[in-house]
Amino acid sequence: MTMLSELVDVVIGVDTHTDTHTAAVLAVSGAVLAESTEHADPDGYAALVALADRHGRSRAWAIESANGYGAGLARFLAELGEWVIEIDRPNRSARRHGAKSDPIDAVRAAREALSRARLAVPRCGAQRGALSVRLTARRSAIDASTVAQRQLRALIIAAPETLRSRLRNKTTPELVKACTHLRGHSRWDITTRETATVLRNLAKRITALNDEARDHQRAIHTIVRAWRPDLLEQLGVGPIVAATVLCAWSHPGRIRNDAAFAMLAGTAPIAASSGQTVRHRLNRSGDRQLNRAIHTIVLARLRHDPQTRTYRERRHSEGKTDREIKRNLKRYITRQLYRQLENPPTTP
Repeated sequence: MTMLSELVDVVIGVDTHTDTHTAAVLAVSGAVLAESTEHADPDGYAALVALADRHGRSRAWAIESANGYGAGLARFLAELGEWVIEIDRPNRSARRHGAKSDPIDAVRAAREALSRARLAVPRCGAQRGALSVRLTARRSAIDASTVAQRQLRALIIAAPETLRSRLRNKTTPELVKACTHLRGHSRWDITTRETATVLRNLAKRITALNDEARDHQRAIHTIVRAWRPDLLEQLGVGPIVAATVLCAWSHPGRIRNDAAFAMLAGTAPIAASSGQTVRHRLNRSGDRQLNRAIHTIVLARLRHDPQTRTYRERRHSEGKTDREIKRNLKRYITRQLYRQLENPPTTP
């Protein structure tokens, strides 16, 4: 493998925070040449670039949290054509004697980049960014709606009998609709009146959150169809699954091969052999949202795809369990998705 030290003269490690970024310029030998802390705004980004200019043009930037606190700096550098490498934040156990400061973390980021044989490229792209914020907002709306639905049911269980008798034996959608139209009566006691008011407010909140989630899903569908409509042609791939896969993949060339994509998705087999027993265990690492999306594809194909069902029956006859079969299918689908993403169909 070609190491970073063979390609550049200096590496700028950056420890990112909400308001400030601390940079350390290191020679490829590991010696610290300069350090600086600047505001996390365009003027501060320009000051960091000016600091790097004083130490050579052949350089790379190692940024912690390049898609989080360092997203603004990463975009600024990408527009200038700079080489940006994403570095994960170090574990606490990796900090020697508990040493912690912004300059120390900046130096650590640069040295981490110099020691790696495989360098991570930050995710980027306008469409990818749009999908990411839409997915986040939709997930938040669904989670909040779920919490509100649980509260609604819990309140109904403990509600006065006047309300319970009206709401008993209803499904959740029916409960939401019925509670939306609840009206208080003057002859009710204060507990019944206040409970009815709270149930009505919760039902309206659930309706609003569900409407918001649907709006996000429609927007996600529009972006996916404009960017990679070929994904939606795959069995089991809907707009949410496609958006999740696209956000993890980002752009061609970011992930070096299908094995690396499988590691990112948590679908790569983990060897757990012992003696003459050869087996693999579940991979619990990687992007769990991506893993969940691929699992959704597997379930859909097991239900609707004749070829996938035939594969399951054949593997059953070989003694494989359902869990092992799904694990294999997830790996195959990951490879298929990677090859499709890296080789988009040509359009006239």
